[in-house]
Amino acid sequence: MPIEILMPALSPTMEEGTLAKWLVKEGDTVSSGDLLAEIETDKATMEFEAVDDGVIARLLIPEGSEGVKVNTAIALLLEDGETADDITATTPAAATASAPQEAASPTTAPVAAPPVPQTRDGTRIFASPLARRIAADKGLDLAQIPGTGPHGRIVKADVLGSTASAPVLTPPASATASAAPAATPAPTLATGPTTDEVTRMYEGREYEEIPLNGMRKIIATRLTQAKQSIPHFYLRRDIKLDALLAFRANLNAQLAARGVKLSVNDFIIKACALALQTVPDANSVWAGDRMLKLKPSDVAVAVAIEGGLFTPVLKDAEMKSLSALSAEMKDLAARARDKKLAPHEYQGGSFAISNLGMMGIDNFDAVINPPHGAILAVGAGKKKPVVGKDGELAVATVMSVTLSVDHRVIDGALGAQLLQAIVDNLENPMVMLA
Repeated sequence: MPIEILMPALSPTMEEGTLAKWLVKEGDTVSSGDLLAEIETDKATMEFEAVDDGVIARLLIPEGSEGVKVNTAIALLLEDGETADDITATTPAAATASAPQEAASPTTAPVAAPPVPQTRDGTRIFASPLARRIAADKGLDLAQIPGTGPHGRIVKADVLGSTASAPVLTPPASATASAAPAATPAPTLATGPTTDEVTRMYEGREYEEIPLNGMRKIIATRLTQAKQSIPHFYLRRDIKLDALLAFRANLNAQLAARGVKLSVNDFIIKACALALQTVPDANSVWAGDRMLKLKPSDVAVAVAIEGGLFTPVLKDAEMKSLSALSAEMKDLAARARDKKLAPHEYQGGSFAISNLGMMGIDNFDAVINPPHGAILAVGAGKKKPVVGKDGELAVATVMSVTLSVDHRVIDGALGAQLLQAIVDNLENPMVMLA
């Protein structure tokens, strides 16, 4: 029986994707690990590898197709000994979506799909069709077999090399063959008027309708959920930058021969990473029914791209030099704009930075990106009158920052300590090199 190659979930937030390009054609022989296609997710363009060996029998989804749902069959693979005659009349829905429906024969009934294997607590087990079939024939429990395929998927080699002996798990008793699965409602992207209500408001007015791409849908969904579910509170401070600007100019003059030029943002990243070490209780994330307190300072930085934004994560930022952080940030930002980041490069972190000061914004409040505990919104540094310690009026370069905090993770006093540590690092930049 041919194996269905399914649209993979290449990121935790991926619900659908674009099959940008096929890297194989019908009749090609492929082995596990060979590249099959390029798939555009909501965040990046990624290459999709084969899990099983065989021959590409049929490409079900043409390249360039958008909105292909995760777990939709996109191709059929023949295994050793199988031929095109083994492709039954019961083809996947993706292959027949555009074909006219035919009347069902009174003598034939649709073949029920094999149950999706699950652990005893109902968690789905990801395994290839061939691996499931071999496990069923050998009476093996897939829950006891570690997977070595993409995202931990169980493949043929895992089953053949397994020593598991427990019987195959069956679906929960509450599931019956006659019960239709409950329809999952589509996620609401935002509250407010419906599409029809809004379009009626603008009847007679000239406008261009712009469909939402995958990234914009994810941004709308996640940030709506963030504002609805995270109890934000905000802490604001002004930071004097004169010492930092002078220190930066001196460093850049000495680093010019190496082709290194540090930005103010590089210092902000380092200051936040060290502050999370100074106030370790603030280096935490919300995990539903508990908090996770991180030891390293993994700092995410918002990068604007066409149609949305990325938040690549600089891991172990407290351990890296300013020049190393600068080089890594430039590389991540460049690949983010080309949508070439891998999921592990923009997932995780406990803290984020959003800097609109470089665009002339004085100050703003940023939305926390779950599961982070806080995000620092950075405004522009501007010359302002200030009162010195001796009471004299002077002029200084002042930058306004706002720390958005998840009150479930960080209380007011703890957030104030974190922000004070950030201020101390930026107003005394030599300390960051100690």
